[in-house]
Amino acid sequence: MKPRVFSGIQPSGTPTIGNYLGAIRNWVRDQHEFDNIFCVVDLHAITVPQDPAALRRRTWETAAILLAAGIDPARSLLFVQSHVPEHTALCWLLNTVTPVGWLNRMTQFKAKAARERENAGMGLFDYPVLMAADILAYHAKYVPVGEDQKQHVELTRDIAARFNSIFGDTFTIPEPLIPRVGARIMSLDDPSRKMDKSNPAGALLLLESPDAIRHKISRAVTDSLGIVRFNPDQAGLHNLLTILQLLSGESERELENRLEGQGYKAVKEAVTERVISALQPLQERYRQFTEEPQIVDRILAEGAEKAHAIASPVLSVAQDKVGLRPCARDLAAVSSAV
Repeated sequence: MKPRVFSGIQPSGTPTIGNYLGAIRNWVRDQHEFDNIFCVVDLHAITVPQDPAALRRRTWETAAILLAAGIDPARSLLFVQSHVPEHTALCWLLNTVTPVGWLNRMTQFKAKAARERENAGMGLFDYPVLMAADILAYHAKYVPVGEDQKQHVELTRDIAARFNSIFGDTFTIPEPLIPRVGARIMSLDDPSRKMDKSNPAGALLLLESPDAIRHKISRAVTDSLGIVRFNPDQAGLHNLLTILQLLSGESERELENRLEGQGYKAVKEAVTERVISALQPLQERYRQFTEEPQIVDRILAEGAEKAHAIASPVLSVAQDKVGLRPCARDLAAVSSAV
């Protein structure tokens, strides 16, 4: 059997070129290597305030974008997290074995809660345990993540190991799968920060028009050196060259030689044309799905049914281990005692 992979993506806005290069494109490319389970994690999205109608729209849009990017329902399972109740049921079981101290150390909660930590919702604090349930419900072997999510996978491993040590072998201990290149595309307007769909000015969104893409890249932060090199100290230029390298397949040396002496304007033009060319087929397929939305609806319904068939037995075993599902032998023992 192929090793199983679980990946989730939040419907918190249109995915960016960073999401595409760091995750989605890799998911599509590796579909033949793994038993893939992909999930639009809408339950994670509501750990911060959301407009309900907008959330429903973005959830559908995110699923349609994954399909337009090349996720093949014949080879990969795609569903919406809230459509499979095993995720929340298993999360509660895992909560009972997860020390609060472990969650207090999670850097993402500290960053998101910031100075409002005392007023942050419990869902935001408990986010990593739900993520652990997402992964453990499917006996996933690998979890493709960026460096910023590696801590969550490490916590998942700790929770699974703790549950197994208390109740016996139950969960597969997953491993993070981190891309060697391009796992962290930075913001165009501030290359010290990761590209984020919550900052549209610095992000290239997958459904943006060619004109919008040209405008944003033309305004991307670079520097005053004027030297085209893959130098991490030239953060803005390095980010643009990384995007170009990932889309063109050229080596660092090949790109440096091709663009030598041409200046940053030539770099930005090259990146612009590559991005527009790469996104054109995805955007066309997405438009086709918007014209026939029932196709996406059917794929998500079938995906949820298949996901339930996998996760339900895992939840049942975990419930048995903690004593929540009395079985015939337990009832017989009670009867004989009476």
